[in-house]
Amino acid sequence: MSTSTNETQSDATVDSSELPTHEVNISDVAAGKVRSLLEQEGRTDLRLRVAVQPGGCSGLIYQLYFDERILDGDAVREFGGVEVIVDRMSVPYLAGASIDFEDTISKQGFTIDNPNAGGSCACGDSFH
Repeated sequence: MSTSTNETQSDATVDSSELPTHEVNISDVAAGKVRSLLEQEGRTDLRLRVAVQPGGCSGLIYQLYFDERILDGDAVREFGGVEVIVDRMSVPYLAGASIDFEDTISKQGFTIDNPNAGGSCACGDSFH
């Protein structure tokens, strides 16, 4: 028996300009790093998905990963050729958040500055 759902939609049938937008911003440096990573992988069909999920010592954790899917309820914005996707449940937690990329001697990676975070743990990986 097979079942089908409307949750996943092929990017071939969904025009991202028809999707709702979110309020997450991404710096030019971070967008450039995303473009560079996608070029290294040879994948122009991927988007950066930003999500909030239960977990961590403070209750919520951020997830950033590449995704080829557009799901029902996703919100999207484009930054210099990089599409950033946020799922419906994460949109309110990430409203006004900014994503940057640091490449220093002490730290390398993406950072998220979220005005909605009431506090975070000592490791900085989770928030509430």
